[in-house]
Parts: sequence; C-alpha cells; structure tokens
Amino acid sequence: LAGTVPEEERCTVERADASLTYSLFLQRFAFSRPVILRGVTDNSAFRTLCTREKLLAAFGARPVRLSTANTYSYRKVDVPFQEYVEQLLKPQDPARLGSDTLYFFGDNNFTEWGPLFQQYVPPPFGIPGTSPAYSFGIAGSGSGVPFHWHGPGYSEVIFGRKRWFLYPPDKTPHFHPNETTLAWLHRTYPALPPAEQPLECTLRPGEVLYFPDRWWHATLNLDTSVFISTFLG
Repeated sequence: LAGTVPEEERCTVERADASLTYSLFLQRFAFSRPVILRGVTDNSAFRTLCTREKLLAAFGARPVRLSTANTYSYRKVDVPFQEYVEQLLKPQDPARLGSDTLYFFGDNNFTEWGPLFQQYVPPPFGIPGTSPAYSFGIAGSGSGVPFHWHGPGYSEVIFGRKRWFLYPPDKTPHFHPNETTLAWLHRTYPALPPAEQPLECTLRPGEVLYFPDRWWHATLNLDTSVFISTFLG
C-alpha cells in the first residue's frame, strides 16, 4: 500500500551520547564513518515552532521551492507553502518516478525562514575549514531522496521517523537515478547479498545523524516528517 513503509529490525550505524568529546568525534567519526548522536542538543523549543499549525500560520502564504526526488537532475517547482501542506504532502506512490515526485527540502529562503532557523540548536561538533548551512524539509510517508553524495553534514528529525541507508565513498550502491527510495527498498534491497548491504538505521526525534564527506546516502520518511540538516561546506 502507498505509504506503508517497513522499519528495519536492526541499526548498523554506531551511536554515541553526550559523553562524546569533540576530540573523540574528530578521531573516530569526522573523516571516516557515520554516527548517530543523542542528547548532544535540546531542540524541544524549536520543535514547538514546527507543528503544522505554527508553520502554516507563519509561512502558509509564502512560496516554497520543491525539488523532484531523483538523483542527478532536480526539477524545481514553486508553490505556496499552504498548498504544499494541504495538497501535496501525501504518502509516496510506489509506482511514481522520482522525476514526478515533488519534495520540500533544502531550497529555503533564508530571509523568510531565518527567524525559525535562529531557534534551532545545531550539533556542537564542527569540521575544521567548513561553515554550516541549514536545509529544512517536510515530507510525507514513503518519500525521500534517492542515493547521492556531497560534503559532510548532520540531519536531525524534528517530527516523525526517517530511515537512512549509507555506503562509503568507495562502494557505489546499485540504484536507478530516477527510482524513488521506496521503489529501491521494494525492488533492489531484498536481493542484496550481505556484503552489499548498506549501513542503515532509523532516526527518531531528538536523534542526529552525522555523515562524512562523499558518503553515499538515501533517505526514506517512515511517517510524515519534519527534519533539518546542517551541511558543512
């Protein structure tokens, strides 16, 4: 059924808590492997600003830029935020191609969304020589971004659950660039031998995933989700 998304039974991404020091983060994770952090920040105040009612009141009439959910050739579409929430924020159709799936993530107008972002508490660990940039998104159950890579960054779930699949830079995953993550999960994932399976885990509110530079990753929202990423470029 559209929007019915399984949650994996295991998590193969290492976890760390507030006892993790910056020096240990640099030594063990920053340049080598992903990690899920919990308890390193408190974004409960930011979460209260991200309910459906609060976001519609603040941004409903303003345009947002949607991107298609395919790997290499994003098409952009501008719609009022209220129209996106009320008409397009639906479960992913498993039969729909990525090029036909519109997704709100990343293309934020920082003049308009700035007051909201100022309330967000980012993860405390930076990467030397980089500066942070935020990417805020809201998406329906079963939606997500297929495999791609870029610089290092963090992703935090504010509402909902988001499943992640990750491969190191030297291990390119097998996927079709115009296939949604949901379709990949149903068609390709079940046949993967153990040696070709990704690192994976499901993020819940309050958890932050760090991924290093050039790591392949795909995302899948298990619920209607609100999330924010901190890209280190």
